[in-house]
Amino acid sequence: MARQGTPHLPSQGGELGTAAPFYPRLGDIARDTTKDQIGVVVALPGGGRRTYGLVPPGGGDEWSAPYDGTTLRPVPAQVTHITPQKRDVMYDQRAGQGGLPVTVHYEDGGISESLLVLDPAQLELYAYQVGRILELRDAARGGNL
Repeated sequence: MARQGTPHLPSQGGELGTAAPFYPRLGDIARDTTKDQIGVVVALPGGGRRTYGLVPPGGGDEWSAPYDGTTLRPVPAQVTHITPQKRDVMYDQRAGQGGLPVTVHYEDGGISESLLVLDPAQLELYAYQVGRILELRDAARGGNL
């Protein structure tokens, strides 16, 4: 599922409710919405060329996308793992939800901060699961803490 930004500040490069245009560079990975296919940009419009050239990431036949990039979308880096932050958790009594600050790690080395939101059933499940992890760790250590 492709994420699409919705800039709402002038500094974000778009009018209210519109996403900033995507102009891929050579080597970028883009999704062509016309073909519903992901490709590596191997040629840019300009110098007599009126289209973007793309090839599948593993190689294959080149195809073209319009010069204005309207059918191309960025392909976000995939999440590799999520780690808890060394910050206190929170509980929103009105919503009946707990929150655990986390760091999201991406395959390109980027990170972002987020919040893992848990409802009461999830809180109980994860409390049990974390306890189980601790039991497994202790058993692997031979019962020593």
